[in-house]
Amino acid sequence: MNLRNIIPVLFAGLIILISVLSGTGCANIVPPQGGPRDSLPPVLIKVTPPDSSVNFATNRINFSFNEYIDIDNFLQNAIISPIPKSMPQPTRKLNTLSIRLKDSLEPNTTYTINFGKSIKDFNEGNIMKDFTYVFSTGRVIDSLSFAGSVILAETGKTDSTLIVILHKKSEDSAVVKERPRYMAKLDNKGNFVFHNLPAGTFYVYALDDAARTYRYLDNRKLFAFADSPVIVQRDTKPVILYAYAEAKPKPTTSTTGSQGQSATDKRLKFQTSLRSGNKSQDLLQQFSFIFDRPVRQFDSAKVHFSTDSAYIPERGYSWSIDTSKKKITLACSWRENTLYHLILEKDFATDTLNHQLLKADTITFRTMKNSDYGKLMIRFRNLDLTKNPVLQFVQSGEVESSFPLTSTTLSQDLFLPGEYDLRILNDANKNGIWDPGSFFGKHRQPEIAKPIERKLTIKSNWDNEFEIKL
Repeated sequence: MNLRNIIPVLFAGLIILISVLSGTGCANIVPPQGGPRDSLPPVLIKVTPPDSSVNFATNRINFSFNEYIDIDNFLQNAIISPIPKSMPQPTRKLNTLSIRLKDSLEPNTTYTINFGKSIKDFNEGNIMKDFTYVFSTGRVIDSLSFAGSVILAETGKTDSTLIVILHKKSEDSAVVKERPRYMAKLDNKGNFVFHNLPAGTFYVYALDDAARTYRYLDNRKLFAFADSPVIVQRDTKPVILYAYAEAKPKPTTSTTGSQGQSATDKRLKFQTSLRSGNKSQDLLQQFSFIFDRPVRQFDSAKVHFSTDSAYIPERGYSWSIDTSKKKITLACSWRENTLYHLILEKDFATDTLNHQLLKADTITFRTMKNSDYGKLMIRFRNLDLTKNPVLQFVQSGEVESSFPLTSTTLSQDLFLPGEYDLRILNDANKNGIWDPGSFFGKHRQPEIAKPIERKLTIKSNWDNEFEIKL
């Protein structure tokens, strides 16, 4: 073999050798892998003074954990009982936590510090949930407990943002002026538990207290009270509190008006109650104007109500305005599948800013057909008629229709199709609607509505028959 033939062979062999070396070497070099992700919360190694200490006589508590820790929003997460005038000051360094007590401790008193979700590990944020430290300035640790639940009276649901407080004073004013003795949070099912209580008599309340004032200062927020004081002793029975808001929240207002209306826009702004999908009128409801601002003047003579394509004047109807002056309702006996017109003169209504229509307007709509509705029949088992029950049909949390029940059967020839949640309202004053409670001086509990677990789906042009066991 001459030199000219040898060189290509050597060159090809060199390429193969490089490929083999690079494939068996570099491809198998794998960077070192870390261990499994830390999913465990910190573990307490040591605490000084020890947990459940008696004759406690210091103002500082030191905790040591098995890893570096972080403290998250201690003031909102932690619960200290009895409630101090000033919250303790936490400090952390590496794997240690120090709590400095600011208040003077009461003699012969058991204290608890529940850290809630405030302690977590530094690297992964794993939370050490509801870690509790207990101590006593006396010779014994109080060990009594008291439990219960809070239910929203209007809906039968729960609200885990509420807190429950215990007062020692019986006066109604205490819930406004005094700091309560103990506080507990609700779990996601509306339950609460007080631990390490002394024997004694307590007055129990629940309230919406995001600001941590521990006081009932706003009757537009949720509040509840027990009918009678609770005597804490061995085997104290649980209580159920029914929360209500005595007054409705005030609507927010804007100087620019709703829907982007500017301060220079002089148009009268309103909406109607027509069904949004096809602008049709429900046979079971009345027609309403809903204004952005209260109406100062309304002239029904300047609203011309007619029917059919020939604009035949309609008779036998009336107008009414509600107390807010924002809703004007037309009461009429609707005919099915019928064309109606409302011709509005420019000055038919004037709001409190003297806004009117810029020009005359016409609202045209058609009523729904009987076949658009379903026929409904419900038979109840175990219905207590002595409590004046009202059956509420609920969609998206709002009561769409309600019916006082005078027998164990409800029958409706026309019912709007859809899927409904159901509630039974115990209507104490027989006015057909839910009424809140009133605490100060009256101690009147709210009316109670209880959800029915079963949903109903009403179909159009169908005999919808159901049996419901309560």
